Amino acid sequence: MTEQIAPPWGTDWKPTPPPIPTEPRGPGNPAWRDADGNGVSGNPRGRPPGRPDRRLLATQQMLDEMRNIVAVLVGKALEGDTNACAIVMQKVLPSVKAQAEKVQFDLDTSAPISEQVSAVLDGVAQGQLAPDVARLIIDSIKSLADVRATEELEARIAALEEARDARA
Repeated sequence: MTEQIAPPWGTDWKPTPPPIPTEPRGPGNPAWRDADGNGVSGNPRGRPPGRPDRRLLATQQMLDEMRNIVAVLVGKALEGDTNACAIVMQKVLPSVKAQAEKVQFDLDTSAPISEQVSAVLDGVAQGQLAPDVARLIIDSIKSLADVRATEELEARIAALEEARDARA
């Protein structure tokens, strides 16, 4: 299987051109200078100049072969290989996330918490709300109640501190 199978959706793809080579700097860090002002290598026995990094070579080789790998996977998927099809579909299509439906019903957020939860449960009983949506709303009501309780506690502590300071 030496021939390449071009997928129909990738016919206009062109690889990124390789970077333009720059002039070699010479050995060592140009910021390091000895007493005479000459550059000194921090690792004089390190990798010789001009020898590429092995990790860079491996990455470049993988990128060069990537188009062939994708073409083979798509070809196998088109032949009926379900594993190849699953891999292609997982990487190409975005995952579907559950979304709660939008609902409209009367809810008085200034009412006591128990009345708000009762209104949500009444909405479920009347078929206005799905149970999972009602659960989200009740969790939101609980979060609102926690915020309100924190605000009330802060106000009570401030009032107690003012009363204490007034007596002192």
